[in-house]
Amino acid sequence: MSVFSAPYFHGHEQVTHFHDRETGLRAIIAIHDTTLGPAGGGCRMYPYRSDDEALVDALRLSRAMTYKLAFIESHFGGGKSVIIGDPRRDKTPALLRAFGRCVERLGGRYTVGEDVGISVEDMEHIREETDYCVGLAGESGDTSPPTSFGVYRGILAAVKHKLGRDSVEGLTVAIQGLGAVGYRLAEYLAKDGASLVVADIDQGAIDRAVDHLGAKTVAPDKIIAVEADILAPCALGGIVDDKSIPTIKASIIAGAANNQLLEDSHAALLAKRGILFAPDYIINAGGALNASDEGPDYDRDAVYERISKIYDTLIEVFERADNENRSTVEIANQMAEERIDTKRRS
Repeated sequence: MSVFSAPYFHGHEQVTHFHDRETGLRAIIAIHDTTLGPAGGGCRMYPYRSDDEALVDALRLSRAMTYKLAFIESHFGGGKSVIIGDPRRDKTPALLRAFGRCVERLGGRYTVGEDVGISVEDMEHIREETDYCVGLAGESGDTSPPTSFGVYRGILAAVKHKLGRDSVEGLTVAIQGLGAVGYRLAEYLAKDGASLVVADIDQGAIDRAVDHLGAKTVAPDKIIAVEADILAPCALGGIVDDKSIPTIKASIIAGAANNQLLEDSHAALLAKRGILFAPDYIINAGGALNASDEGPDYDRDAVYERISKIYDTLIEVFERADNENRSTVEIANQMAEERIDTKRRS
């Protein structure tokens, strides 16, 4: 499949494929837009079913990063990278160092951080070969805590706008995915008095949520249609599509996963059903905000204060969507593009 004819190619500036013979590394780095600065975005390692699937994921994720970083007024543009492979089986220090050399070859056009399948510890191996990396131990660190805090604040904004409530107390939240972000989010919500219904392929994560948070469980393929006030997708993307939308019973979708909608147009279908959707690249921007501030002047308290304002940003998006009778994704995309265009003209 040609990059230029690939689904979700959206004016990307550069898409580079890398291979390392010695380690077997196969990676793609997609740079979407550098108007705001050199591209920044996490590296995802995942056992894609095909090279084409990996390419599509890199294209979708990198565009979302452009919009995410525009909203947080970062000095980075949008990029993303994917490594084709099972992180539980194929990931080695040598492979990660090989990937670091790939990043280094781009000469600073792309700075890498964590994503699914890549940990803070993994970033140390990547750093051995390049300085163009963030999310490092001893600096801004793990992006999961700030991401989960931002999603929590975003859920509160959605609850305020849709339900007229200041708390999730007494509400039921269905959480799909109990990884590092999903579980921390569950802790925030349980502490505030929400009832949790959770699903994950990791039985250990399920057991912990049941034992420590009083969660109920359903099978992973049932979580989207569960009776709940809020659906919080915190695993992989593409779960909201033509097939799943008619089954959703929640009145709010607000979670940490990237690219939760299979297509942007699905936001309008949700709106027609009266379901409020929190655009994922806004609600999950806490980790990116945290990493983009990494450096000698990093101030955790100041960063978390900025992450807290995800609440205000989403309220603005929700209100504009209502006033203009448009989907929240249409409004968010327009707002991000306006910020980028302003920078481009300056």
